[in-house]
Amino acid sequence: MYRTPFPAQLSDSDRRVIDHNATTVRAYQVWKGSNKFFLGGRVMFGPDVRSIFLTISLIVIPVILFCAFVSRRIVRAFENHVGSLIVAILILLTIYDLILLLLTSGRDPGIIPRNSHPPEPEEDISTMSTDWLGSQSSSGVPNLPPTKDVVVNGVFVKVKYCHTCMLYRPPRCSHCSICNNCVDRFDHHCPWVGQCIGKRNYRFFFMFVFSTTIICLYVFVLCWINIRKIMAEYHCNLWSAFTESPVSAILILYTFMTAWFVGGLTVFHLYLIITNQTTYENFRYRYDSKRNPYNRGCIRNIFETLFSKIPKSRSNFREKVKVDSFSLLGSSMSLARPMAPEMPKRSFDIETGKRLTVAAEDFEEIHNQIDCVGGLERCGTQPRHTFHSDASDWDITPDISDLAADFALEHHFTDREIVYRKGH
Repeated sequence: MYRTPFPAQLSDSDRRVIDHNATTVRAYQVWKGSNKFFLGGRVMFGPDVRSIFLTISLIVIPVILFCAFVSRRIVRAFENHVGSLIVAILILLTIYDLILLLLTSGRDPGIIPRNSHPPEPEEDISTMSTDWLGSQSSSGVPNLPPTKDVVVNGVFVKVKYCHTCMLYRPPRCSHCSICNNCVDRFDHHCPWVGQCIGKRNYRFFFMFVFSTTIICLYVFVLCWINIRKIMAEYHCNLWSAFTESPVSAILILYTFMTAWFVGGLTVFHLYLIITNQTTYENFRYRYDSKRNPYNRGCIRNIFETLFSKIPKSRSNFREKVKVDSFSLLGSSMSLARPMAPEMPKRSFDIETGKRLTVAAEDFEEIHNQIDCVGGLERCGTQPRHTFHSDASDWDITPDISDLAADFALEHHFTDREIVYRKGH
């Protein structure tokens, strides 16, 4: 649940110092998601980008084997250069399939940009749950409701508040835990392409799966034609033909198994397109048993999914942004060495509802205190002891203490005990 942060009170001199130390960088360099960027932010992949090389090899290697060991007999089997045309079509289909793969995995799937601060609570409480209203009155802390209702084609649809992105997700939007982004019309995260499948790349994903199915069936049929030609030429049985062309036998088995997988996936997504569903909605909401508010009829559903204009990306990853040195230091430290999954968002990117916002000078003061205690212990001049504050009336709030502990973990002060006590 979101808790309204305390505003950081900065003096005019502090603001001038922060503005003076601001650094201009590209937006992709301080991107808070888990994506990987190449070519100066022009190409964006998911965190598991390496899986693309496996997918490419599973497509290209069988085609290379076919062209090297099977295509010559196919070319001789047909007259008037028909055999050469058949092999050329296969090569063109493979190139087209690889282009679709890169268009699917190397572009923004429809990421909803994060808010820099939480939205203001709405005055209208008619759509808020009674449980949430009760918690409001009991705690006295202004919170944002976890869900709110929006109307889609006359049907009330609940949208959830994302604490990571600090926004109410639009309808059909979901937060991908792998890419750490909210994606519009989220379908699923595909490990084979290493990217989320959303509104901006779904049609390329479907065309990629469909074209892969066509390639599998194409090679499967051509290999069987090659086996039949061997049986007719040598007057032998099927097993002898397989022995004469073992690559054809391997490709027949491989394409048969692959065609069942990608072919079944193609049929499933055809059903989703006709009914205007996503994979996430199909498994989570089961629209077969209730009304689908997005279903506009078969023809309109197909046109909307496959032939409508692809919206522009909401994020300009090459845009120049100004960040203060403290934020840039936090980003560089998180990129320099691996951390525990819960660490990055707690020390430098404090998640809403879990920590209070701390002013820059307070954080600097905590940092100095930790360094002071750490230096004494490293020198061995003093034993572990209670830290005494010079100001007798200075209190450390529980939130700042938790934040100091997190910061200590960042600097590997895990074996030290830092005890804050009111001044004696």
